[in-house]
Amino acid sequence: MFQLHIGNQVFSDAADFELDASAFSEGKKAALAFCKAWLSGDQTFFQQTSGSTGAPKRIELTRDQMQASATATGAFFKTTSDTRLLCCLSPEYIAGKMMLVRAMVWNCPVWLVEPSGNPLEDLGFIPDFVAMVPLQVEKSLNNPKSLDILKKVGNLIIGGVQTSELLKKQLAENQILAWQTYGMTETVSHIALAKINDEELLYQVLPGVEIGMDERGALWVKSPMSGTEKIQTNDLVELLSDSSFRWLGRVDFTVNSGGVKLHPELLEKRSETIIQTVFPGSQFFFFGEPDERLGNKLVLVLETEENNEKSELLLEKLSEILHPYEIPKRVRFLNSFVMTDSGKINRLKTIESQC
Repeated sequence: MFQLHIGNQVFSDAADFELDASAFSEGKKAALAFCKAWLSGDQTFFQQTSGSTGAPKRIELTRDQMQASATATGAFFKTTSDTRLLCCLSPEYIAGKMMLVRAMVWNCPVWLVEPSGNPLEDLGFIPDFVAMVPLQVEKSLNNPKSLDILKKVGNLIIGGVQTSELLKKQLAENQILAWQTYGMTETVSHIALAKINDEELLYQVLPGVEIGMDERGALWVKSPMSGTEKIQTNDLVELLSDSSFRWLGRVDFTVNSGGVKLHPELLEKRSETIIQTVFPGSQFFFFGEPDERLGNKLVLVLETEENNEKSELLLEKLSEILHPYEIPKRVRFLNSFVMTDSGKINRLKTIESQC
C-alpha cells in the first residue's frame, strides 16, 4: 500500500496529511502538500520548467498526464505494490513530484530524504527504484557504503543532465543497473529510457508513446503524458525505429561552420576524457561564435583560470581524436558558468553575460 516515510513518521491516507507541517523543511512541506492535493483528488498541478534552453515558464499539468507517466514507467519496469521507492530529489521540481506520484499510482511505499550529494550514505534499506542526478551518483560511487547499496538497487534512473562518459564507465564496471532518462517538464518526466553500458545510449520509448521528426530532424512526441498533444522539441535525433532513437544534440546549439553542421553535445562526449585530463574538474561546453569567413566558428568554453600553455596542449590532444573541422578554433576561459535552478549549465546566458 502507499506509504510516505519521512524519518520515523509514516503518512498514508488523506487524513495523515492534515497535520501541522511547520516544523518540516521546505522540501518536505512541498511533498506533504502535493500528496495531500493528489489524495484529495485535485485534477491540475502547476510546475516551473528548468529554463535550461530558454526562459523558465509555469505550465499546467493534469492528473491524467502524471498518472499516465507513472503507469507507463511502472509497465516498463514491471513494478508491483511491493516495490520500494526512494525519493532523494526535491519535490518542488517535477522529478521529485513524480517519485511521489509513482508511489501513489503503484500503491507502494516511498521513503523521502533530503536532497544531498550522497543520499544513500545513511539509508537503512535497499530501494527497488530510485531516481538521481549524475552528481548524486558520482558521490555515491565514491563512498563504500553507498556503493554497496547502489549495486543492490533494482533500477536506478538518472536524469537532469546527460551522464558523462566517465560515469557511464563506472556504472558499467560496477554492474549497476542504471538508465538514462529522456524527457522534459512538458512531457511530465521521462518518455524514453536508455540502458547505461559501455556502448552509446539508445533510447526506447515508454508504452503508449509515439515519436517522429520534423523537417529539421528534431524529435516530436505524442503521448498520454503530454496530454495527447504533439510536443515539438528542439532535440536532434536519429530515429532507429518507430519506438527508439539516438540523441544527437540541440537544434539551437548546432554550429554551422563553413557549411559543416557540428553538434556540440556529441563533441563534448567524445572530448570529455581528454579535457578532464588536461583541466581536471572543469566544466565545459562547445559553442558557436560568429565568424566572417565561416559564418560561425567552434569555440570551447572552460570554467577555469586562463592557461594558454595548457590550452595548446589540449588542442593538440583533441586533434588526435577529432576531425580537423571539429577542433575548436578558440578556447575561452571563464571564472564561473551561469546555472539554471535545476543545476544545468545555461549556455546562452553564460555566453551573453560573460563572453
